[in-house]
Amino acid sequence: MTQNLLREDKLTILPITHALKGHVSPPGSKSITNRALLLAGLAKGTSKLTGALKSDDTRYMAEALRAMGVTVDEPDATTFVVTSTGEWKEPNAPLFLGNAGTATRFLTAAVALAKGRFTVDGDEHMRKRPILPLVEALQSLGVAIAAPSGCPPVAIDANGAFKKNRVVIDAGLSSQYVSALLMAAACAGEAFEIELAGADIGAKGYIDLTLSAMRAFGAKIDQPSSSVWRVAPTGYTATDFHIEPDASAATYLWGAEVLSAGKIDIGTPATDFTQPDAKAYDVISAFPNMPAVIDGSQMQDAIPTIAVLAAFNKTPVRFVGIANLRVKECDRIRALSTGLNNIREGLATEEGDDLIVAADPSLIGQTLPAEIDTFADHRIAMSFALAGLKIGGITILDPGCVAKTYPSYWDALASLGVEYQQG
Repeated sequence: MTQNLLREDKLTILPITHALKGHVSPPGSKSITNRALLLAGLAKGTSKLTGALKSDDTRYMAEALRAMGVTVDEPDATTFVVTSTGEWKEPNAPLFLGNAGTATRFLTAAVALAKGRFTVDGDEHMRKRPILPLVEALQSLGVAIAAPSGCPPVAIDANGAFKKNRVVIDAGLSSQYVSALLMAAACAGEAFEIELAGADIGAKGYIDLTLSAMRAFGAKIDQPSSSVWRVAPTGYTATDFHIEPDASAATYLWGAEVLSAGKIDIGTPATDFTQPDAKAYDVISAFPNMPAVIDGSQMQDAIPTIAVLAAFNKTPVRFVGIANLRVKECDRIRALSTGLNNIREGLATEEGDDLIVAADPSLIGQTLPAEIDTFADHRIAMSFALAGLKIGGITILDPGCVAKTYPSYWDALASLGVEYQQG
């Protein structure tokens, strides 16, 4: 079923008449898979990555590594075997990374320590996503790098070294800038220090994911303060590494469970996740009595799920700390307000960078035909599918965009008894 549904222009979710019960295994974490692929590509030797996500984002990363001389084998649906000398060659063409923010930011810093000319590029959506703070940080290290638009494409003329061993980075837009520099720093040839400019940072929990993965590949990092990291010049050692399921993907299943008063076993307790989006479990579990104010700063990718659930909450919900959602795969604040208001005018309001969802439990059982523009954003598609479980006529445009991180999403819901009308 997967390929047929991914090729559809639109997909209408048919409301459920039963509690959703069953077992669904979410795919591997996108965030951890792309970190592990990068580190395995920088390490000398062969690394086996199990439990990995195979999706558009991770395939772009794997293809980029192959283009630079790294061997990446895929013996099964959840394993990458990466063999590298630890040195990357100049590719024959630009590294095309679609709309994969992790791959784009991580590789921009990593290729700066290679030798040769590199262009890091993406699709029309990636070309709207900011990367200037990372580019400016690398320029301060003496790297010949340019991104004229402030977004990809990024051109790097790399000479294999940084000219300084300390950098200050503005991570207000994304913690990925810090993660990119941290992972590159272990290959810098001397002890390296990274300091935040100001206190603002995107979801800080993702930096913890980065540090954990780095240490698994042999890196040594000290953190003398909350805004400073010191990375030893260890390089990386090939290793076998297991990747946990994707917590962001789990939020859709947790949401489907509470909306349907069902029981969905995802195989991993919420408390076992190390990804920051797992914090959403407590909020989702409170449905339909979710709190009046939800701070999304440390669980940004879970906010679309929670915002759609908020439409059915007993009381209104204001989402704060979500300004960074405006520079994700799309402007997710605008996409959420647009989609919710297409379902019922006045259901969502933007106040600055806050999103207020009015909440209306009476929506359940109504037929309110609405086409949801996903803006090619996988998280918008997957979250609004939840609305279709309880409201008739919800149609998801471009359902294939879920392939970015969860290619089998529609199959997963179908396995629980959800039905669709295609086209």
